[in-house]
Parts: sequence; structure tokens; C-alpha cells
Amino acid sequence: MEKERKEEDKRLIKSALQGDQKAYEALLNKYRNLVFTIMIKMVRNPQEAEDLTQEAFMKAFHSLTSFNEEFAFSTWLMKIATNNCIDFLRKRKLRTYSIHEPIQYKDEKIEVEIPDAEPGPEKNVLQRERKQMLEEAIARLPERYRYVIILRHKEEKSYEEISEILNLPLGTIKAQIFRAREILNKNLKELFK
Repeated sequence: MEKERKEEDKRLIKSALQGDQKAYEALLNKYRNLVFTIMIKMVRNPQEAEDLTQEAFMKAFHSLTSFNEEFAFSTWLMKIATNNCIDFLRKRKLRTYSIHEPIQYKDEKIEVEIPDAEPGPEKNVLQRERKQMLEEAIARLPERYRYVIILRHKEEKSYEEISEILNLPLGTIKAQIFRAREILNKNLKELFK
């Protein structure tokens, strides 16, 4: 499956480099939701996430000649998108938001609901509270730790993929994830006292 996806991506990239607009469109359609999902989790604003998604694709398509076929296109694209988003956040110094706060979109506020899998109102309330505490604890992590936790646990990226996306040594990524988990555990234990 992975090999087939890589081969299809190689074919699309080759066609795109030869000027085939449909190949560009196919790559965009294939990976747009993935990029947007990560952007919305990083900036918590749909309009900014949409802008960052478009910027990521523009940068990727502009640099398509430098793509190394030994790596997965999705990993290369996510590296571009994540680095672009990190630059954006550094410039804007955005504050982080809990996913339980309404998100401002145009002239309206959107409530984000996380569906609970467990039945029973008491368990649902408890589970929601725990999720909220965890999301808030993640949002309070220093920026470098927050990104690795999001990529590792929400986007389920491997250590190697995170290393490539953030352009950091594998050992640094492992250490940052370990440290982020320590901070989260400490902060959550204090909340439960």
C-alpha cells in the first residue's frame, strides 16, 4: 500500500514537472486534508489554517524540482507545511487555544465538539473533562514540545518522520517527546491533587 502510494506520487510529480496541471491538482486533492488538519491543530483558526495550507502547497509546488524521490512526498510536504506554520507562529506570537473554546471563523463562532465513544452521561462528562485538561496541558507546553506531541500522538507520525519534518536530529526528537511527556504528567498530576 505504502509502496503503491509512493509510486503514484512519483508519477504525479513527474507529470506535474512536465506542466500537467491535473497532476498538480491530484496531489493537492490527495494531501490537502492532511495538511489542513495539522494546520488547524497548530493555529486553531480555520481561515489561517486554510491560508497556511495554500502557502504550503505553493511552496511545495515551487520547490518540486528539489523533491528527493527516496522519501515519501507526504513527509516532504508536511515538513514544508510545518516549518511554514512554525515561522508564521513565531511572527505572530499566537496564543494557544483550547479545542473546547469556540473558534472564530468570519463573523461567527464555531463550537468544536469531540465525540465520546463511551456510553453513560457520568463517564462522558468525566472523559470530556480529562480530554479538556489534556488539551489545555498540551496547549500550555512550550512551543517545541507542543509540536512534537501533536505530530507524535495526534498525527501518529514516527520519530523518523518528525525528525525529517522538523529538520532536527532523531535523538533530539526522542528527548523532546520524553521531556514533553514528563511535563504533561507533572502538570496533570498537579491538577488531580
